Amino acid sequence: MDEDFLLSNETARKLYHDFAKQMPIIDYHCHLSPQEIHENKTYKTITEVWLYGDHYKWRAMRSNGIEERYITGDASDYDKFLAYAKTLPDAIGNPLYHWSHLELKRYFGIDEVLNEKTAPAIWEKVNAQLNSEGFGARDFIKKSNVEVICTTDDPVDSLEYHIQIAKDESFDVKVLPSFRPDKGLEINRETFLPWIKQLAEISGHPINNYSDFLAALKARVDFFHKVGCRVSDHALDYVPYAEATEEEVSEIFAKALTGEKVSHEEEMKHKTYTLLFLGKLYAEYGWVMQYHMNASRNNNYRMFKQLGPDTGFDSISDTLIALPLTGLLSALDKEDKLPKTILYSLNPSHNHVIGALIGSFQGGGIPGKIQFGSGWWFNDTKLGMIAQMTTLADLGLLGRFVGMLTDSRSFLSYTRHEYFRRILCNLIGEWVENGEYPNDLEEVGRIVQNISYYNARNYFGF
Repeated sequence: MDEDFLLSNETARKLYHDFAKQMPIIDYHCHLSPQEIHENKTYKTITEVWLYGDHYKWRAMRSNGIEERYITGDASDYDKFLAYAKTLPDAIGNPLYHWSHLELKRYFGIDEVLNEKTAPAIWEKVNAQLNSEGFGARDFIKKSNVEVICTTDDPVDSLEYHIQIAKDESFDVKVLPSFRPDKGLEINRETFLPWIKQLAEISGHPINNYSDFLAALKARVDFFHKVGCRVSDHALDYVPYAEATEEEVSEIFAKALTGEKVSHEEEMKHKTYTLLFLGKLYAEYGWVMQYHMNASRNNNYRMFKQLGPDTGFDSISDTLIALPLTGLLSALDKEDKLPKTILYSLNPSHNHVIGALIGSFQGGGIPGKIQFGSGWWFNDTKLGMIAQMTTLADLGLLGRFVGMLTDSRSFLSYTRHEYFRRILCNLIGEWVENGEYPNDLEEVGRIVQNISYYNARNYFGF
């Protein structure tokens, strides 16, 4: 992995080194902890910064036959690191192999290949640096040339750390909240009633009916906006669309408040009406709305009971999205209340569905108003990114794409932007050298810089 890694043609090399490499990063969707940013969290070992909470690595280690105690259990940090080092050589073709080595190289200056033999020396080298000055969470962010970070935040969050970071003049990176009200849509889950109680308390709106619920949500949107939020996010494991009146949904909500389970049709009506209410609010506040669709979560019941969610037991779902997603977007657009929107499906078979659908709702003088989001989760691989970008290019305007995000809990994950930019430059370089686009370096350089940075900056208006 030299400086021309993934850059297989001369145009690609010029585009990356002269245009893309130095662009700042706008990370408009991630799962970093604002508390850890505020406190400039430091780490004692590479295991702590690398393996705590990284379910991508956990999945690979399980596939390699590593016992769970060396993944999420009580084994020492050294033994866990060694277990990952044993696993990595077999991750040929997996982006983990590239990401791991890019992180070692960019943050710790280590060029050696990580395996069982080199692990002890790399353990010592990295840990020595982690226990010195300049290797806290904020330091990794600054070294990565990040301008904006949007964390993922529940409406019941106080946002206290965002507020404190904004007041800290020693740190000039914007750390902004994103509004993610999933628990308010999942009306049949055990988390619903406790969450409603929390929402009532923090919003100052007693919630005795559906109208109260909507008022409380609006109050939180207003509060988030004042703290700098300009992005919402929804995890739609399936896309709902069932038309209903507010009176119907009020009756459904009343049933749920008593602890009664509602039917799937009733759940869809609640989700649809609430999503449309929120979508109109986002349009009013000038926010960007994000839909992350088609994850199948917590598939392994035994491990879910043992470890909880987000531990590496999720996968791609195959629910249909074309008709319900069209229904949601059309219902908002009908009232001229469709906000800027980014659509992601975990199922790559939906690439052409999304690529075609976004063209039906563009307009309003907003370049790329409706976006086909970057390769996400199981698709932020080399082939997944190429598939997403080529589909967007086939059916829409790749030049208006808002580019990459980390979707990560790790402060070292910003090398994923480098990975993406190298793949982008190589793809465009191939098109230029094939004669599919003029060999005008300034023009294609402009496109690369826009996708890497400027499109996001202009689109979100942070």
